[in-house]
Amino acid sequence: MAAEKETKKEAETKSAANTSDEKPTAASPSTAPGPALAPAPAPATTQPKTSTPAVEKAEDAEAQRNRQSVDRDLALAHVEQEKRLSFIKAWEESEKTKALNKAQKRLSALDAWENSKVASVEAKLKEIEEELQKKKAEYAEKMNNMIALIHKQAEEKRAMVQAKKGEDILTIEENAAKYRATGYTLKKFLGCLSF
Repeated sequence: MAAEKETKKEAETKSAANTSDEKPTAASPSTAPGPALAPAPAPATTQPKTSTPAVEKAEDAEAQRNRQSVDRDLALAHVEQEKRLSFIKAWEESEKTKALNKAQKRLSALDAWENSKVASVEAKLKEIEEELQKKKAEYAEKMNNMIALIHKQAEEKRAMVQAKKGEDILTIEENAAKYRATGYTLKKFLGCLSF
């Protein structure tokens, strides 16, 4: 498609160059600037054209030089256009690369920020878990100590009860032996029994 456009441009420029080689005729009323003027009359005397082959060759060489000059100008313009377009394309690629690199840098920074925040929160969570484990162990130790203390107190109370029981039994046996030896009858005990 670009080749077709270039071909069309070259054809248009060549046709324009060909028309510029010819001598302009009197301006037509539609293209002439200013008020419309009638075409100028041709000179009264017309000279017959006598052209020699040397003059024709010189004119052909001049026309050929003009065409070559126009072709060279077109080629230079085309090269200049391609150069400009290649600079624009290089700039565009450079800017796109810069934008992509900037976005990548920001994403990397965001990932690093996210990872650091997550690591910080996880570290706090681990600290709290360790603290809770420590407190749990301390409370478990306290509860075990309290249970051991309760067992100890219960054993002491059992021992006291057993000792009291032994003392009471011993006292009762002593009193019973004494009552037997003296022949004393207990009124209190017999008071419950009626004869």
